[in-house]
Amino acid sequence: MTGFLDTWRAVDRSLFLMLNGDGGPVADTVFRAVSWSSTWIPLYLFLAWMICRAVGWRRMLLAVALLALAVIVADQIANIFKYGAQKLRPTHNPLLEGLVHTVGGYRGGLYGTVSAHAASAMAVALFSSLFFRRRWVAVAMFAWALVVCYSRIYLGVHYPADLLFGTLDGLLWGWIAYRLFVHLSARVKWRDNK
Repeated sequence: MTGFLDTWRAVDRSLFLMLNGDGGPVADTVFRAVSWSSTWIPLYLFLAWMICRAVGWRRMLLAVALLALAVIVADQIANIFKYGAQKLRPTHNPLLEGLVHTVGGYRGGLYGTVSAHAASAMAVALFSSLFFRRRWVAVAMFAWALVVCYSRIYLGVHYPADLLFGTLDGLLWGWIAYRLFVHLSARVKWRDNK
């Protein structure tokens, strides 16, 4: 088992170094902005508006509450792994000293086993895709989530495996939130027109 883990870590480090690089000042600015959670607020407001138009404001409140709960749970699970496994981020790994491209001195916290950014973005992407059942929504949301994921590698704070585990975490809770929405929506008598 130790041999497998050592190989896994070596491959993960190599893949990280291949994907992490200096794209110049424009890329630095773009990926730093994409990685800030506050940048996503307009997207969240737009999604809430689209949901409201589709099912009315009461069910929109239910959908938003369940999606927020999914994001919170996915984020907390990422934190449990982060502090439980205590795997150093690339920016703090002595084996990678001098090899990691960072932006503006940002190095993230010491540990990062499961990416909370990936978990949150994927939860929102899957919930939205299942809710609207439109190809363009799915393509747009998953493209956005993948850009968020890559931004974490670009900034030097997560390995590809961290993003894979974060993606699985987010997809699970996004799916659960959607299934709960469908279940609760069918059981409640809604007074609005939708």
